[in-house]
Amino acid sequence: MKLFHPYSLEDLKLSNRIVMPPMTRSRAGKNEVATEMMAEYYAQRASAGLIISEGTQISRQGQGYAWTPGIYTEAQIEGWKKVTDAVHKKGGLIFAQLWHVGRVSHVSIQPAQQAPVAPSALLAEGVKVFVDVSGKGPDTGVGEMIQHSMPRELSVPEIKSIIGEYAQAARNAIEAGFDGVELHGANGYLIEQFIDSQTNLRQDEYGGDLNGRLRFLREVTTAVADAIGKHRVGVRQAPLTTLMGAKDDTPEITYIEAAKVLDEIGIAYIHIAEADWDDAPVMPVAFKEAYRKAFRGTLIYTGKYDLRRAEEAIDRGWADLISFGRPFIANPDLPYRMKNNIPLNIPDRARFFGGGAAGYIDYPFADRCNGCEIKP
Repeated sequence: MKLFHPYSLEDLKLSNRIVMPPMTRSRAGKNEVATEMMAEYYAQRASAGLIISEGTQISRQGQGYAWTPGIYTEAQIEGWKKVTDAVHKKGGLIFAQLWHVGRVSHVSIQPAQQAPVAPSALLAEGVKVFVDVSGKGPDTGVGEMIQHSMPRELSVPEIKSIIGEYAQAARNAIEAGFDGVELHGANGYLIEQFIDSQTNLRQDEYGGDLNGRLRFLREVTTAVADAIGKHRVGVRQAPLTTLMGAKDDTPEITYIEAAKVLDEIGIAYIHIAEADWDDAPVMPVAFKEAYRKAFRGTLIYTGKYDLRRAEEAIDRGWADLISFGRPFIANPDLPYRMKNNIPLNIPDRARFFGGGAAGYIDYPFADRCNGCEIKP
C-alpha cells in the first residue's frame, strides 16, 4: 500500500506517508517551555513519516490557551531542542507549527491583560478558550473553557510587526532543531481571520477584495520562506471548517486563490484540514482536484481518514500524505498498528488538554508478537 511507502518532501526523506498533525495538548511547563515529558510524547510517535508539532505561539500576544508552548524566548528554544533531539534520535522528522490565535484569546492570557487582536474588532459568540483558573500549571492546575474576549483591530504597523515575529519564530524553530515549520492558517486563527470574508471587514490594503484579504497570508509566508528557505515551509488551511467563527462567503474561490499564492511562493506543502472535530463536511472531489491543479507542491489531508480513505486519496492523486489526529493520541505506534491490522487504543478524551503523564505518554504500544500489548 502506498501509505506505507517512503516519500520525498523536498530534500527530506519520509519513511512513510503518514503524518502526525498538530494537536494542542496543553502540557507546556513554566513560561510556556516545552518539557521532558513532551519530548517523550513526540519521540514515542517518531515512526510517523512526519510529525507536525502542536500549535506553538510566536509571541505572548499570539497565545490563546493555557499551558501551550511558545517559541519566542531562549528558554523556549532550549525546551524545544529536547523534543527535536528526542525525535531525531528515533529516526523521525518534525516541523513546528507556528501559531498566532488572533482574536481567539482572553485578557487573562494577554500581556498586561490587554484585548486580543484581530483584523477586525468582531466577537465570535460561543467561541471559548482554555484558561488556567488555579494558577498551578498543567500537572495539578484546573483549566476552564470560557468565552474569548472582545478583540481590537490591528493597525498596519502592528501587522508588519507580527509578520516579523513569524519570521523570527521560524528562525527560532530551525535553531531549536526543527526540520521546518508549518504556518497555522486554519481553524479560525489569525491568518484565517484575515482570509475569510466574514472575519475581515477592513477596507485598507489588508482587507476589502480577495487580493487584500490574502495579503497577510502572502506576506507572512514570504517572510518565513525568506528566513529559512521555502523548501522548509508548509501552510495549514481549513477551507470548509467553521471553527472559531471563521466563515467565508465563497470558500472554494477564496482557498483556490490562496493555494495559487502559495504555489507562486513555492512552499513545500499545503496541509488541508477537511474536517476538524465534527464541524465540516468532507470536501467535494471537484474542490480537491482544483487544489491539485492550483498547487504543484505536496498536499497533505487530514480529517476523519481511515486506511481505506487514505489509500483512495493517494491513488486518485488528491493527496500525497495523510494525517491521522486523534488515533495518534492513543497509539504512539500508529503506522505499525495500521500496517499490521492491529486494533487501536481508544483515546481518553478527558485527558486531551492539561494534566500529567496519564492520557499522554502512558498509552501502550503493540508488541511485535501477535499484537500483544506492552508499556513503552
